[in-house]
Amino acid sequence: MTQIGILSDTHINTPSKWYTEQVLHAFKDCSIILHAGDLTDISILGIFKDKIVHAVHGNMCGASSFHALPNDKLISIDGYSIGLCHGVGARHNIEERMWEMFPTADCIVYGHTHIAVNHRIANILFINPGSFSTTGRYGAQGSYAILATSPDGLKASIYQLGTGTK
Repeated sequence: MTQIGILSDTHINTPSKWYTEQVLHAFKDCSIILHAGDLTDISILGIFKDKIVHAVHGNMCGASSFHALPNDKLISIDGYSIGLCHGVGARHNIEERMWEMFPTADCIVYGHTHIAVNHRIANILFINPGSFSTTGRYGAQGSYAILATSPDGLKASIYQLGTGTK
C-alpha cells in the first residue's frame, strides 16, 4: 500500500514557516506527493526533498513553474493510472474536460476550483484536494487529500488543515 499526498492551489512564492509546518504534518506518512498546480513558484516543492514529487503548472503559476512543469501528466503508481492536471475554465463541467483528457485513468486529480472533491463517476475516482492555502470558497479552511493504493483499489480522504479531520 502506498500513501500519496495531494495538494493544489497553494498560491505562495516561498515556503513560509506556516506552509512548512502544515506540509510536514499533513504528509508525514506519504512517500509520493501530487501537486495539481497553482503552486505559483517551483521553490515550494523543495520541502518534499525526501519524497517522489509529481507536479503540473496551473494558470496562476510564475514563469519558473510554468516552464519547468507540464500542463498535464499521466502517472502509474502500484499499477493504477492517475491523471494529474490543474484544470481550466468554468467549474461546472471541469470533470468532463478532465475525463476527456484522461479517458483510461483509474483516478483523476485536479485543482483550480478550490473546492474539495472525492467521488467516483463510473469507475474513475475524481479528487480535487481543494486549496491548500486558506483560500477556499467563502473563507473556507485549507484542505488536502490523501490517496491510498491497495490490491482492493484506490481510496481517498479529504482533510482540513490544522485539524487532521475529514
